[in-house]
Amino acid sequence: FAVEYLALFDGLLPALARLGLPMPLGGTSNHFPVAVVKAAGGWDAFNVTEDADLGLRLARFGYRCGVIGARTYEEAPFRFGPWLRQRTRWMKGWMQTLIVNSRRPLRLAAAQGLTGMAAAYATMGGVVLSALLHPFCLAVVGVQVARGLLFAPSNSLAGDLFAAVALVNLIAGYGAAMLLAVLVILRRRAFRLLPSVLMTPLYWLLISAAAYRALWQLGRDPFGWEKTEHGLGKRRTPVVTPAGDR
Repeated sequence: FAVEYLALFDGLLPALARLGLPMPLGGTSNHFPVAVVKAAGGWDAFNVTEDADLGLRLARFGYRCGVIGARTYEEAPFRFGPWLRQRTRWMKGWMQTLIVNSRRPLRLAAAQGLTGMAAAYATMGGVVLSALLHPFCLAVVGVQVARGLLFAPSNSLAGDLFAAVALVNLIAGYGAAMLLAVLVILRRRAFRLLPSVLMTPLYWLLISAAAYRALWQLGRDPFGWEKTEHGLGKRRTPVVTPAGDR
């Protein structure tokens, strides 16, 4: 969780801000002029990731978001159950945001421009789609490895193509995520987190589990909010995650 947050707030979001692209907001520390929030329609009470939704909506209304050099801290879930429920809510909210913003794609493209629209879909849609597809890509490569056929030609061009796409996606996905994580860890001198980068494949599988749980909830209970318990540090030693420069 700490590695993921460092990569997001020290790497991805500052890059989006520098490029002037739409960015999903993080809920830990945001600052808005009230008039701007009202002009953009206010908070969506039915979206379970209302901060991310507002970030894209602000871009649609012509506003830009940036990051400031003040570090904040977030108390991270330190057990799997609370983490899974929190990540399920995030995934479900991102799915809601994508659906809402896709109702009028031409209007969205006119407001944000094709580059901004592509960035929004790549940032949020890419996370959701990759989480849903990751287990299948891993399963295809795993079967090929188990059968000793990873680099052997098959009898089907479609089979070769599918296996190649799965392998390239895994290598490129893991490589890009782990490289970004290492860079921000080195910049922060948080060297104790370096071994955790090797857990990326396992962590991604857990994210996939949350994504499928979110997809199930989206159909059955789209507005249900599984709240994350905070304040646990008052009762025991918490896992505190540096949330990066905002």
